[in-house]
Amino acid sequence: MSDLHALTLAEQAAAVRARTVSPTELVDHHLRRIEELDGVLGAYRTIDAPGARRAAREAEARLAAAGNGAGTGDATGLPPLLGVPLSVKDTWPVDGLPFTAGSAAFDDRTAPRDAAVVGALRAAGGVLLGTTTAAEFGCSAYTETVHATARSPYDPGRGAGGSSGGAAASVAAGLAAGALGSDGGGSVRIPAAACGVVGLKPSRGRVTTAPGTDAFGLATAGPLARTVPDAALLLDVMAGSVPGDGSTLPASPAGRFRACVEREPGPLRIGVLPRTDGWHPEAALASRRTADLLADLGHRVEEAPPFDPAEYVPDFTVLWSVLAAAVPVPPEREDRLLPLTRWLRARGNEHSAVRLAAAMASLTATARTICRRYDRFDAVLSPTTDQPPLPVGSLADPDDPERTYARMLAVTPRTPVANLTGRPSISLPLHWTPDGLPIGVMLTARLHQEDLLLSLGAQLERARPWHHHAARQAAVLERATGRAARQATAQATARPERGTR
Repeated sequence: MSDLHALTLAEQAAAVRARTVSPTELVDHHLRRIEELDGVLGAYRTIDAPGARRAAREAEARLAAAGNGAGTGDATGLPPLLGVPLSVKDTWPVDGLPFTAGSAAFDDRTAPRDAAVVGALRAAGGVLLGTTTAAEFGCSAYTETVHATARSPYDPGRGAGGSSGGAAASVAAGLAAGALGSDGGGSVRIPAAACGVVGLKPSRGRVTTAPGTDAFGLATAGPLARTVPDAALLLDVMAGSVPGDGSTLPASPAGRFRACVEREPGPLRIGVLPRTDGWHPEAALASRRTADLLADLGHRVEEAPPFDPAEYVPDFTVLWSVLAAAVPVPPEREDRLLPLTRWLRARGNEHSAVRLAAAMASLTATARTICRRYDRFDAVLSPTTDQPPLPVGSLADPDDPERTYARMLAVTPRTPVANLTGRPSISLPLHWTPDGLPIGVMLTARLHQEDLLLSLGAQLERARPWHHHAARQAAVLERATGRAARQATAQATARPERGTR
């Protein structure tokens, strides 16, 4: 089958359980696709073909041991993601693979064990194809590193967003059925918007960060998928805590989130953030059309109070810089860091413990104020980012990292708010520009209400499906890989000429 990658994650899992495709076929298909396309997209940091094929064979053995009984998942005792190819952002350790966190400072580091959430994906039967390109330490809203630049499959001249840019690109281009990302200030939702996929930031405490820590509670694991049901299936697998976690939620019943997408959310009260001067016309149109669709679906849609990023940015910047500075980098390797990371670390090292404590206290108060302001709404709607996917290099100014940081906040002013409040937030690819670029629409719910977001997101997906846009992406990638092949041929032809001198 030449189009296995076009199947959703849930469809791939069902095909494996039904034995219409083997895990080895599925994995080999995705590995071939990575070989064909990743030179253009820069999605992967490390490709673990031997490990993936070994896991696929183990999945086949498990299928054989289960016999030929009918049914799916629990009916045969098989795990929900058996044989399904997945990718993992390079900020999560994967046992035995390079673990660079997007930085040249850690080029020789290997993960000694899996992160807990990676282990959960394996336990669910997922086959890990490798790790994906991540912004250095997850610090930026773009993914342009010394290793690779992650690009949007809908226009490889534009970035995939950050910091989970490679993860989003891998899913959007069919180089994985789903991906594990992380979101500390929008790092799942921003690349989801740039790549035309679904990105979910769960509630604080829903997914463990072990073995890492996040003393400030900003960051969490999050799924990237092509459909809302796929994102729900991944969240069911990821959800859980381990002893010592700073924030935890009660364990969820098996299949809880996947079940949410099967039911209508009921009439909800939706708050729509008013347009600001920074919104691109297509971002404003995306918000307005989604609001109209929600009203057509029977929801009560109202204008929400305006939002001002100045409420949180100064204190958030203190935390963001301290988090960057807290990464233990050997002094002799500091010069390997990118300009933005060095600038953030320098700022972070300037802050005293008293200043940090004051910033944390202020942000807690700000988060409470924001929650009260919007708490009358079941969900709040806005564009995920203020601009369509941006050209590669348009955010980063290597000579002025402070300007880089200001540009990032200007394009993604609302995504950090869910991290500050701990609330769940989802980006949906509900709008496309006339020239075929995806525009993400963001919905944020009250704390612990992923169920509502997933039910609402699935309702919107049924009303305005986005899967047909993949045909345009295929044409874009075919042209891009053709150009790349011609360039490689030209370079190879030129090399012997230089070598004879």
